[in-house]
Amino acid sequence: MSGFVGVLVSDSWLQSQFTQVELRKLNSKFVSLRNQLGNVTVGDLPPLLVKLKAFNQMFSENEIVEILGESSPDMGDEIDFEAFLRAYLNLQARGAAKQGHSKTASTFLKATTTTLLHTISESEKAAYVAHINSYLGDDPFLGKFLPVDPSTGDLFNLVKDGVLLCKLINVAVPGTIDERAINTKTVLNPWERNENHTLCLNSAKAIGCTVVNIGNQDLVEARPHLVLGLISQIIKIQLLADLNLKKTPQLVELVDDGKDVEELMGLAPEKVLLRWMNFHLKKAGYKKPITNFSSDVKDGEAYAYLLNVLAPEHCDPSTLATKDPADRANLILDHAERMNCKRYITPKDIVEGSPNLNLAFVAHIFHHRNGLSVDSKKYSFAEMMPDDVLMSREERCFRLWINSLGIASYVNNVFEDVRDGWILLEVLDKISPGSVNWKQATKPPIKMPFRKVENCNQVVRIGKQLKFSLVNVAGNDLVQGNRKLILALLWQLMRFNVLQLLKNLRFRSQRKEMTDVDILNWANTKVRSAGRTSKMESFKDKNLSNGIFFLELLSAVEPRVVNWNLVTMGETDDEKRLNATYIISVARKLGCSIFLLPEDIMEVNQKMILTLAASIMYWSLQQPVESDSSPHQTESLDSGSSPSRTAEALESGSSPSPVEAPATPEASPPPSVNGDESTLSDDVSTLSIDDAASDTTLNSDTTTAFESTPTSHTENGNDHVEE
Repeated sequence: MSGFVGVLVSDSWLQSQFTQVELRKLNSKFVSLRNQLGNVTVGDLPPLLVKLKAFNQMFSENEIVEILGESSPDMGDEIDFEAFLRAYLNLQARGAAKQGHSKTASTFLKATTTTLLHTISESEKAAYVAHINSYLGDDPFLGKFLPVDPSTGDLFNLVKDGVLLCKLINVAVPGTIDERAINTKTVLNPWERNENHTLCLNSAKAIGCTVVNIGNQDLVEARPHLVLGLISQIIKIQLLADLNLKKTPQLVELVDDGKDVEELMGLAPEKVLLRWMNFHLKKAGYKKPITNFSSDVKDGEAYAYLLNVLAPEHCDPSTLATKDPADRANLILDHAERMNCKRYITPKDIVEGSPNLNLAFVAHIFHHRNGLSVDSKKYSFAEMMPDDVLMSREERCFRLWINSLGIASYVNNVFEDVRDGWILLEVLDKISPGSVNWKQATKPPIKMPFRKVENCNQVVRIGKQLKFSLVNVAGNDLVQGNRKLILALLWQLMRFNVLQLLKNLRFRSQRKEMTDVDILNWANTKVRSAGRTSKMESFKDKNLSNGIFFLELLSAVEPRVVNWNLVTMGETDDEKRLNATYIISVARKLGCSIFLLPEDIMEVNQKMILTLAASIMYWSLQQPVESDSSPHQTESLDSGSSPSRTAEALESGSSPSPVEAPATPEASPPPSVNGDESTLSDDVSTLSIDDAASDTTLNSDTTTAFESTPTSHTENGNDHVEE
């Protein structure tokens, strides 16, 4: 038995410059070129490189020829894959120089977890280590390994088994992972370690992290830039969790009327933090508005004013009088220490304008002393805002799903961010490639209202072409922010994508559309074939609330997956919740990227039940099964029928057959070796929608109408090796 290895390069430094996702893509392109030409020369590279997403907007083919010619005067020289990788890195570096490193300030959320030159900040590393030591130092399992010394590589060694990252996710958003599903033995075998990484990555997506360019093997190798990028996102989500009106209603003091409250609710958390900071700076008499956590705070003046207004009892008049920025930064941190708020940052980080650490510092100050008062009159504005629990859960799910697709835009609030139509067009183009006429679309920021209406009209027009139910719906309804219509449209987009993903598995029949009934029948057949007696009558079957059916389904697709010693009878609400949380974590550990909440299973939300079943089905149908005739066959739609050939679309880096995995006591999930993080993880993320969304009734009659160009199985996000 051997675990997944991935694409290996003999030069360890060269290998460290790429993620496995990137290496697989580049290797595929190089091998394809070599198969066409026999031998690949330097002169063959420019036509290939100019088509790559990283370079097609930056260089012409002639410019690439000139750059390659500087290091290889003879364009007829034959090259191998490693030389190809070096040429790619050379172009990357030239591109960075050409842009003047205009994007060196990486962000936590929208940016993918890779950077152009894969450098890491020792200051950030030290800050994240301190955070981990503080929040996980008392953990029963990790406590024996903590505290970590930031000056060593111990952090990266500790990450390799996946436990730390899973625990850190639960610190950021408590309850995301059922810790019973984490493998916490002192020594883990490769399968168990891989399971933890799969659980970590799918759970990270479920709290809003962007993990487009990172796979299991990258975590196994603990690549520093990827590990720190993921940790930074998780910590930011934790630090900004309270920057909303629901968690901190006092934020209503930042606005003047009900309309402004709506605007505040639509802001990204970091924008709310900036508004809070500017609110106090204005009160303190500071004239310059702060628009970022980098250049605008480098001189330290804004911090001096902010801390003086929040904690005047600790004020040091010499702070503002000091001319040297470094000396002022030291005085600021002395002030913060007296407030018990000195965390995440050093004087050097302030002077250099580290955006991540400055944001963390300000967020920490907000948590300890936000300086907001309780104004009953202003609270009335917040009380008037709609607080529909089901609608909020839907909004959460749609937001996470859209962000998992890897489109260029990042959604902070579905109801506000989709009103100009642009994000909806991006989603449509992702799930139905070629459906959008971009020449007729206007990209934000959009000042003219009629341009927003034009975008939304195109959304409605494409939706009708895809046979969505959009009777009496016009683009202006979306522009006006009609919440029910927005949710209903997004549900149809997600459901369409669910059915398309299953339909496009090439090893099953192409003669008919995939329907809800197909998913229902597959799940029941799968459970029955495993010798179980549970049955799902429909996606609204109230008997599903105890979780037993889905536990039996998960066990049927992979016998190792469920530890039945942890399963309850599901007779009380507490027992149902235990089963529901376990189902979600086990499914993610298996390889399903899902965003549902335990309440969705307990309340038997038909939409979420459908997508949960579909995601398990999608994973299962891609797994190799043993057969006398062919060991590489895959499961067909009906478990009882003979398996057909593996889908051509699946890449060679897929998981080993589960039957090869060593049986572990009480069954833990087989590894979802994210050999290709997109086909399994990112595409299945489209299978997750949140709970009781719209009032649309699911039925098989409507499913056969959803026809479109097949969804392509490509990497999500701004992967710089895409064409």
